[in-house]
Amino acid sequence: MSSDDDVLPAVADAPGHPNADTAPRKQVWAWALWDWATQPFNSVIITFVFTALYLTSDSFIDPEIVALGEDSPEYLDASAALDANLGWGITAAGILVALLAPVLGQRADAAGRRKSWLGVMTLVLVACVGGLYFVEPAPDMFWLGAGLIALGSIVAEIANVNYYAMMTQVSTPSTMGRVSGLGWGLGYMGGIVALVIVVVLDTFSWFGMDTSEGMAYRLIAVGCAVWTLLFAWPLFVYVPESKVKRRPTVSLWRGYAVLVGDLKRLWNEARATLWFLLASAVYRDGLAGVFTFGAIIAAKAFGFSDQQVIIFGIAANLIAGVSTMIFGRFDDRWGPRRVIVLALATIVVAGIVIVVFYQVGTIVFWICGLILSGMVGPAQAASRSLLARLSPAGREAEMFGLYATTGRAASFMAPAMWALFISIFGATIWGTVGVITVVAVGLVLLLLVRTPADRGVAAQSAAAS
Repeated sequence: MSSDDDVLPAVADAPGHPNADTAPRKQVWAWALWDWATQPFNSVIITFVFTALYLTSDSFIDPEIVALGEDSPEYLDASAALDANLGWGITAAGILVALLAPVLGQRADAAGRRKSWLGVMTLVLVACVGGLYFVEPAPDMFWLGAGLIALGSIVAEIANVNYYAMMTQVSTPSTMGRVSGLGWGLGYMGGIVALVIVVVLDTFSWFGMDTSEGMAYRLIAVGCAVWTLLFAWPLFVYVPESKVKRRPTVSLWRGYAVLVGDLKRLWNEARATLWFLLASAVYRDGLAGVFTFGAIIAAKAFGFSDQQVIIFGIAANLIAGVSTMIFGRFDDRWGPRRVIVLALATIVVAGIVIVVFYQVGTIVFWICGLILSGMVGPAQAASRSLLARLSPAGREAEMFGLYATTGRAASFMAPAMWALFISIFGATIWGTVGVITVVAVGLVLLLLVRTPADRGVAAQSAAAS
């Protein structure tokens, strides 16, 4: 798909790069802790608790329809409509991210204000999550909840653009894999702790607190907002603002013209980087689908109870966190591309086993579902590491803005394939095949991309040994 020389000078090769020799340990941990701080938004709010167990529950369905029973066609249609409406809200958020992320990342690079943008987006995310407290269990409150989650998704993605770009400020060319893996790993560990707190509160019946009117879920949202405030601050204290400025700041609208020019330049001078962005967009959407729909598969295809879903979420985050940290070292030794390929191939095989041996029972999902979870983190962390290695010095936020944009441009694929396979075969379990198909296509595309940055890491490792 592209030649080995078809790439811009990467940050790893940049002369005079500020982290060419050392990276202060305090800055590394402060940067990585932001992943820990914001993970409850993904694991608790979006995936396992607030959205899956509250916002799409029958608390937001017309009581007259609920009274007809869960097996009535009207109830089933209303329940499906909730899921679809949530999907439409998140889809709208994805479109906005695709439009805004690259130009905002471009402006952050130009102004040397990555940390400032990250700070603003972090505060807006806290406000969105905290605002979920006002989502009472009533049908007319559904869109308030869906809107806040969609807006939170937007600001979280834009925050990630600058957060990812700051990785080059706290790592060296030889430690990017470990630093990226540390961030992802701490994120998963944060998700574990947050989910354990939810389980403990539920086990002890919230210690006698009134949990009517959805108060338990609403307080969980407030807790997640406070969590983010408590643990995000070290980054803003210990990690310095980027001082690299490579181009003048232009207006937002002019930024799109600059974006088109940058894409043309990537096509002409760095085609490997552009192809990687496209390939990763496909498989990253599949990886997102694994976590997004994993709880639904557990509950509806394998009959997990609400508490079993949360316990599975804890186990999944634990395995994902540990495996991500371990594979971060393999990233620096083997190169990120090899880590991604291994992880994606394992995910495809595990997904196929889940479908083929579905009738065996829950043990299949426990084993293969946890294998899936253990490979998602390494693939995501290595992707971030690989792009950081390929990004030209001083343009990291811009490149991660494109990373977010291409990812969002493909974000319809996993949900669409999920729905298509369920519609064709008439059972939730078949949605697994749809998601795994997206991962497999992304794997094939990645195998066609050859990256000199990846080869260079392997060569450095061999020389060091």
